Amino acid sequence: MAAAVAQCVRGALRPRYPLLSFSLRTSPRLLCVATQQKNTGQNLEEDQSQSQNEQKIEPSTAEKILTEEKGKLEEQLKEVTDKYKRALADAENVRQRSQKLVEEAKLYGIQSFCKDLLEVADVLEKATESVPKEEIKDENPHLKSLYEGLVMTEVQIQKVFKKHGLLRLNPVGAKFDPYEHEALFHAPMEGKEPGTIALVSKIGYKLHGRTLRPALVGVVKDA
Repeated sequence: MAAAVAQCVRGALRPRYPLLSFSLRTSPRLLCVATQQKNTGQNLEEDQSQSQNEQKIEPSTAEKILTEEKGKLEEQLKEVTDKYKRALADAENVRQRSQKLVEEAKLYGIQSFCKDLLEVADVLEKATESVPKEEIKDENPHLKSLYEGLVMTEVQIQKVFKKHGLLRLNPVGAKFDPYEHEALFHAPMEGKEPGTIALVSKIGYKLHGRTLRPALVGVVKDA
């Protein structure tokens, strides 16, 4: 069969390429070698084309994987950032609450001590009020000196109270406030507006705006 093919090729090439026809006649194997080389070249081209296609496919797959990984990392970053912001907010709230507690401790840490001192102030006030005013004369120097000493002590202790934010509540004529006053009784009184305080039985005190001891009062009611 190879001989027949070679003969056909020689017949086709004889008019134009006599030398090539002669060569094929003298060496019939050249045609087979040429055919194998041609097939080999085609196979190489197909392999190269397939390799290029695989290279084109592989980057797209890798790109997809990288995109997915990027999305996951972005989600993780967002979650961590949110947690970090919440932690900062919680820490700031704790700091503010702690600071407020410290400030309140500084302001109201002397509350118990002040309550005890109020009893002393009450005793001084009662002692001053119990001295008969008509007896305070130059003819009675001892009583006069004692009274003046009591008054000076009372004035001084009120100055100390004021210095530390402790203020008196003597609300005669003011509107009754349940946060600052404690009603001992209600009674109708002519010329007094209902709901106002007509009598203060015991002075009240506030420490830095907070009621430390309510004033004991009598409140006017409708007749």
